[in-house]
Amino acid sequence: MYKGQSGMWSWLFHRVSGLAILLFLLIHIVDISMLSFGPAIYNNSILLFDQWEVRLLSLALIVAILYHAFNGIRIMLIDFWPKAVKYQKVLFTIVLVVTIALFIPSAYFVMGPVLYWFTHVHVASVAH
Repeated sequence: MYKGQSGMWSWLFHRVSGLAILLFLLIHIVDISMLSFGPAIYNNSILLFDQWEVRLLSLALIVAILYHAFNGIRIMLIDFWPKAVKYQKVLFTIVLVVTIALFIPSAYFVMGPVLYWFTHVHVASVAH
């Protein structure tokens, strides 16, 4: 039994992130199928992705993709390099750190438009 060690959490996060990516792909198929109803309906359905709630879901997708990709590399290292098993905890920590490090700038760009980080304009005083 794992008893909450890094191997168990890595396995669980990998499965959950994989399911999240699958769910996104299904939603993406529905989204793209809106094109068959015409450009007006498609454009209206796309407006949904500008809502802050949907942007949070997009952030969840970004984290799922980042974690799933880097953990997949970790799994391949363990499978093909026998010494990597000794470093499983270290590799898991590296996966988490790299995922978070790449997630932070992504969060800024995804949530920025809805939180008005990019639209706030400072007007300099002009001397006449």
